[in-house]
Amino acid sequence: QGVFFETLKDGDAVKSPVTVNMIVKGMEVEPAGELNEGKGHHHIIINNQYIEFGGTVPSDSVNIHYGGGQTSDSLDLNPGKYTLTMQFADGWHRSYGKQLSKTIKVMVK
Repeated sequence: QGVFFETLKDGDAVKSPVTVNMIVKGMEVEPAGELNEGKGHHHIIINNQYIEFGGTVPSDSVNIHYGGGQTSDSLDLNPGKYTLTMQFADGWHRSYGKQLSKTIKVMVK
């Protein structure tokens, strides 16, 4: 069980827009809104860490919700160093915690 960046690795140097492909194992992706056991959706948190189990993922410019059930995106990021955290959460945006998160650092050229 866990989440993974399909094509990005920790320490990668990338160009903007940064393509993010999100994979979850042991859970099923579905749109936000319903609360179903074993299901949820992805979030990307920019320059911050995972959200504790049960905590609500904020919704703002650095906490990106994929409540439509999306598993990929292109992020427009200015040049610099970034921490990207993928966080899986339930249909009400409540975090599944550290075990369903993955944090990497990338350099945008």
